[in-house]
Order: sequence, then structure tokens, then C-alpha cells
Amino acid sequence: MSLKDRIIHESLRQFSSKGFMSTSISDILEAVGTSKGGLYNHFKSKEDLFFAALSEARKIWRQRNLADLDRWERPLDKLKQVLENYRDQYLADSENFPGGCVFVALAVELHDQQPHLAQEVNEGFERFKGLIRRLLDQEKAVGKLKKGIDTVMAAEVIFSGLLGACVAYTSDKSKENLDHTIKGLIDFLTMISL
Repeated sequence: MSLKDRIIHESLRQFSSKGFMSTSISDILEAVGTSKGGLYNHFKSKEDLFFAALSEARKIWRQRNLADLDRWERPLDKLKQVLENYRDQYLADSENFPGGCVFVALAVELHDQQPHLAQEVNEGFERFKGLIRRLLDQEKAVGKLKKGIDTVMAAEVIFSGLLGACVAYTSDKSKENLDHTIKGLIDFLTMISL
């Protein structure tokens, strides 16, 4: 792994555990074992590092959460796979995100102090909600959702449930509670489908 990649990886770990504001450049330098020159050779500022780390986090998120979707034809089955992936592959990734979901941690922390950075994180949330809604809309288009189901509302319920699962798992690291929450979301999908 290159020095630049090691810096990004460690930044993700630190941002996940301590947040952006509480992670100092010195923390990252010490963990990576490099100098300020080594860091600033690749990144102009801590904010520049934030964007590189956010890009890497999004890449990891896509790899983990969208894995194996192509094995399913039915959109609802794809959505169930996303939920299981979120539980089993993304939230369980303590190597990259020892503090839990880096996106939730950053969005909460940065909202008031660095709103332009929080907006970057929130755009990812909106894209995720859009993915959930598209899958629900596809399911509805082929007549597989119960009559009267509002896909915008259903997508919001699923997304909010995932955020809640993330926050709860970050605070208690209870696999049992996480399993229960994801099962509840999958049961919700089963209840609204035909």
C-alpha cells in the first residue's frame, strides 16, 4: 500500500472513531509513521484529506453494500441483499471503520461546524435513498407491491431504519440487536410486497 493510501486508510479509521474535528493531523501522522512533509506531499490540507477519505469510504460502501446484487432478478430481492450486505459486510468492517459508519459520524458532527463538508456526506445519503426508491419503484412497476404503497415513504422508512441500526450498533456493538433490526426491515419489505 502506498503512503498516500495508508494516509487515507488511517484517516478513515480515525474519522470513524473520533470524527473529523477531533482527529488531528498529528494523530494520523503518528499512526501511519510519516512526517508532515509525507502527508502534505499528497494532500494540501485536512479538508483535502477529508475529500479523499470520503471518496474511499464511498468506494468501500459500494463494494460492500452492492455485492451480489446481480444474482437477483427481482428488485425487492436486490433490496433485501443490500440490507443484508449493510449488516454483514459494511457495518461489520471494523478494519476500515472501527467506530462504525463513518458517514453517520461525519454527518452528525459536521452539520453545525462544517456545513459544506456535511453537505458532501448528505449527498451520499440522498443517493442511497434514491437507490432504495428506484428498487421499490421497479417492484411497483411490475405489480409486486401492495396497492397504495407510497415508495417515497417506504424508502424513507427503510433508510431511517438503517440509520437507526447504524447508530445503535455503533453505541452497543450488539450483533443480536443489529440482526433484529435488519430482520425487521426485511419483514417490512415482505409485508408490502405481493
